[in-house]
Amino acid sequence: MNKKFKRSIAPLERLLRQLRATPPVRVDALPPGIPTAGVYVFSERGRDLYVGRTNRMRARLQEHCRASSTSNSAPFAFTLARNAPGLRRTTYLPDASRRQLDQDPKFNAAFTRAKQRVRRMYVRFVREADPTRQALLGLYVAIELETPYNDFDNH
Repeated sequence: MNKKFKRSIAPLERLLRQLRATPPVRVDALPPGIPTAGVYVFSERGRDLYVGRTNRMRARLQEHCRASSTSNSAPFAFTLARNAPGLRRTTYLPDASRRQLDQDPKFNAAFTRAKQRVRRMYVRFVREADPTRQALLGLYVAIELETPYNDFDNH
């Protein structure tokens, strides 16, 4: 195994344990000392749903549920909305593209509800500033926690 890769993955299990041990909080009650860079997990009713990573933790978590956030800045809420019953799934075809969904009043209502839902969820986070390890940790956490709203499809 490549030595640099091996060094990069060595702390992942420890960081996952640290993440799991972090007390969950709501986005509107983030403590003052949260890390700037790291990996975060949104959960609802004790079930981990979505993993993200960022170099600006507080702002990024708030973007996920801010009323003014767009589908590009609130991807978790966008995914929740596009999976809402009765809505078309996003494709790269012109009639169901992200741009089309953004202009659909039915989708916009679902997206607004999804951002409100994310705001009520709990979030945990762990510090990781190294960009390579942050990317690996995000992937590792999503796989370990089996988060249903992370996908690794190529587009």
